[in-house]
Amino acid sequence: MTKIMVTGTAGFIGFHLARRLLEQSIDVVGVDNLNSYYDVKLKKDRLAQLQDAPGFQFIRQDISERAEMAQLFDEQQCDKVVHLAAQAGVRYSLENPYAYTDSNLTGFINILEGCRATRVSHLVYASSSSVYGANARTPFSVQDSVGHPVSLYAATKRANELMAHSYSHLYDLPTTGLRFFTVYGPWGRPDMALYLFTQAILAGEPIQLFNEGRMKRDFTYIDDVVEGLLRVIDQPAQANPDWSGDDPNPASSSAPYRLYNIGNQNPVSLDEFVTTLETCLGKTAIKELTAMQPGDVLETSADTSGLAADFGFQPKTSLATGIQRYVQWYRDYHGHDD
Repeated sequence: MTKIMVTGTAGFIGFHLARRLLEQSIDVVGVDNLNSYYDVKLKKDRLAQLQDAPGFQFIRQDISERAEMAQLFDEQQCDKVVHLAAQAGVRYSLENPYAYTDSNLTGFINILEGCRATRVSHLVYASSSSVYGANARTPFSVQDSVGHPVSLYAATKRANELMAHSYSHLYDLPTTGLRFFTVYGPWGRPDMALYLFTQAILAGEPIQLFNEGRMKRDFTYIDDVVEGLLRVIDQPAQANPDWSGDDPNPASSSAPYRLYNIGNQNPVSLDEFVTTLETCLGKTAIKELTAMQPGDVLETSADTSGLAADFGFQPKTSLATGIQRYVQWYRDYHGHDD
């Protein structure tokens, strides 16, 4: 039996992935510290969807605690690890930078060490489209330079990619990093625009459109992200036999190391995003146009050709379909009938 550790299991993506793995009769060791960055009730309600599934084990644990994480890896002896736990959010990194170094840097080295010590066959971890930072050329390609992050969050995610490469090179540990592009859908995070906008519009309260709504995001539906994850998990990263230090490919290596984008390849303006949400809700938003926020970028757009070439997969859920499914979940979860 395959046994997979999923960190961040009470989080948005981790919950959806764990549910799909359990449906495939794969044993899941779920790890989460249930911190209060956002509503803990939502995290517990996600976990409640998993608790009764055969093969699911939940362990409340902070990944930044070195000794406890080493013990967890030693006791569980998992075949693969999907590392999704992290301190998320660009703006929050301006207020609480140490939360990011604790979780995203110290936590990640604990994951790498656990994988090395227990000879995990594949580590898949969440990176972010934020790593592209000041890069203005679109669509963003894994071949692009990512040396100019514009937020601490982005810097920690890029650091994760570099740390993973060192372990792939030194210890032959297969690692695959996935740069997620604005994931949305049912059970989504309350600090994300879709949740905040839906909540405000239904309450008749104004929503803030940063940079006066002149921004674009490559919104990616959760089911597409999970499908991509499932395919990647099953194919451990391989060394690239054609890799050369004279002309280094940033997305692969002579070590078993790979990077991929997961995005919808269809950037949507914030105005169009709100219009679609208004249609699904049957209500008009009250808009407040505000300035660009520190750490934000004007546009994200994913080149997913690597994912298509290596796994035969490309996200395909339209924004209208995804938002409609989200709105239905939101109404059901919060008891909104209007």
